[in-house]
Amino acid sequence: MPRSACQDHGMGANETNPSRSDSPPTLVSSYEQDGFVFPIAVLSPEEAAEQCQALEAAEEMVSAPDVRRLLFGFANIVLPSVDELMRQPSITEPVSEVLGDDLLVLGASFFVKEPISPAFVSWHQDLTYWGLSDDAEVTAWIALTPATVETGCMRFLPKSHRDDVVPHRDTFSDDNMLSRGQEVDFEIREEEAVDVILAPGEMSLHHGHLFHASNPNRSNERRIGLALRFVSPSMCQTGGQRTYAHLVAGEDRYGNFELMPRPSGVLASDDLARAKASLAMQTTVRL
Repeated sequence: MPRSACQDHGMGANETNPSRSDSPPTLVSSYEQDGFVFPIAVLSPEEAAEQCQALEAAEEMVSAPDVRRLLFGFANIVLPSVDELMRQPSITEPVSEVLGDDLLVLGASFFVKEPISPAFVSWHQDLTYWGLSDDAEVTAWIALTPATVETGCMRFLPKSHRDDVVPHRDTFSDDNMLSRGQEVDFEIREEEAVDVILAPGEMSLHHGHLFHASNPNRSNERRIGLALRFVSPSMCQTGGQRTYAHLVAGEDRYGNFELMPRPSGVLASDDLARAKASLAMQTTVRL
């Protein structure tokens, strides 16, 4: 479906803040130049630890692999702690500097690397398979435990966001944390990559076209991060479906996504059903 098929009866992604007169120059200029910015302090170490505890308490409730998949992949739907976190001004305000005042969250995923684990993330671009009409998307990655070179922090390739989506190949590697093991279909110059070292409670922001990856966790501690996928409400799915999203700041003047209610409890049955429906829809649109 062409871009014009989106409902477009409001202001555009950046028109909510056209001059960006209040934007911190270091944040916006760095993001526009390199495709990312970090570190941004968003939680205290104690608050980061509380998020870890909430996740681990939920894990204790889970035995079935399919429910565990929903917990890790659709955390904003099934965990009230994540729903509250993604609405915090310390997180939404930096994102709004890039996308404008109106924000939707398409999804929230935990990326957990167990101690001395071979799990890795291959070089890829987030928007490769999402089927969105534009690139008004920002991924906020929040470290809940130390993200270091040893624990397998993310790595960014500066300025790679200036390219459109490039060809990827699906490897379906067992150790690759991405759903298809997708990776860019050419050689990356690793010496140009930047290690995204974050303390617990710090956040990075990166563009949906930015090349990024991460290596295995070689430490004896669990590495836990939470990725929040923010988009402008002006975006839509090019396939014509209205996939699910949460409104977390401002308002939605477009109606291009099906807005979801907030979680009713930890792994509540109605929320798990919504997460399953969201998984099925994302599979259809290759999100």
